[in-house]
Amino acid sequence: MSETRVPAERKYQAEIEALIASDSGARPPGWAMTPQSVIRYVLGSDKPVGGVPITAKYIGDRAIVEVAVATLASDRALLLAGEPGTAKSWLSEHLTAAISGTSALIVQGTSGTSEEHIKYGWNYALLLAEGPSEKALVASPILRAMREGKIARFEEITRTGQEVQDALISILSEKQIAIPELGSIVGAQRGFNILATANTRDRGVNEMSAALKRRFNFVVIPVVSDLEQEIRIVKKREEELRSDYQVGAPAPEELSRMLVTMFQELRAGITKDGKTKVKATGAVLSTAEAISVLFQSGILAQSFGSGAVSPNDLARALVGAVAKEGADDLKAVREYFETVAKGRAGAWKEFSAAARIAFRTTA
Repeated sequence: MSETRVPAERKYQAEIEALIASDSGARPPGWAMTPQSVIRYVLGSDKPVGGVPITAKYIGDRAIVEVAVATLASDRALLLAGEPGTAKSWLSEHLTAAISGTSALIVQGTSGTSEEHIKYGWNYALLLAEGPSEKALVASPILRAMREGKIARFEEITRTGQEVQDALISILSEKQIAIPELGSIVGAQRGFNILATANTRDRGVNEMSAALKRRFNFVVIPVVSDLEQEIRIVKKREEELRSDYQVGAPAPEELSRMLVTMFQELRAGITKDGKTKVKATGAVLSTAEAISVLFQSGILAQSFGSGAVSPNDLARALVGAVAKEGADDLKAVREYFETVAKGRAGAWKEFSAAARIAFRTTA
């Protein structure tokens, strides 16, 4: 059985190997390729490298990615911050795949994350049988990254407790982890760093201390405001999902544009022409949500529809993206269809009529 999701370093192995083979510049210690090649891998290249096309993994501001790459080559850790669904984790995965050759050294931050998740734990059967030993030690992804001189990922750092964040300060400051049970200290090999992500919506959950913030360089990943850019992102990722999962029908250009336009207008609270104010949703109708809605509409069309994505399929897929956030957002979307979508020509009218039917079930 094929894997549901292949890590970036395996999915794009040919691209990474081609870039490394053609890379003759100076590399930071521990890096698989130069910073310039990392940028080419992430943003794509107009020309093939060694006969291999280099596809764009992230469509966005080049300057943001350059600052992120430069930070990872320095002695400071990197924190990608932004609204949910702005591709922070996606960018984190591809940066670590290109720089370290692996994106798997990852800690998922939750309220249950403890110090042993970022330092080390023990195989208690071996610990009881043999006592403290290297064999009984269970290294965390961060400890492994330190030993191997690689970059560790720390997802949703602001969802972890204060004791975990305090332990991270020591790691980032000293670049070492003491293991008193073994009487040893593990020092970070060159190339080690930490790339963290944080949702701005989580601000106040476990606010980072000033001491921890000082050890990170913050790079804010913005919500995409350019319509054409967001359409390209949504279409590209939806095509990749259909290819990976081998399911779903492609959506017509008109429906993709319609969905992204709607999301942008609901985020901004005003139509693209600036003539009509709309009630903004409390939730972030993000690019990631748009990708999910478009992908699901293709599955609905293929499995239960005509085989071609219609406004009705799009409306049915949209309900789940909005309903999870509560009654206020449902009301805002219903008002949008009544005041904006209904008055537009073409597929907008059919979309509006289908949405009114689909959203009745959520009343």
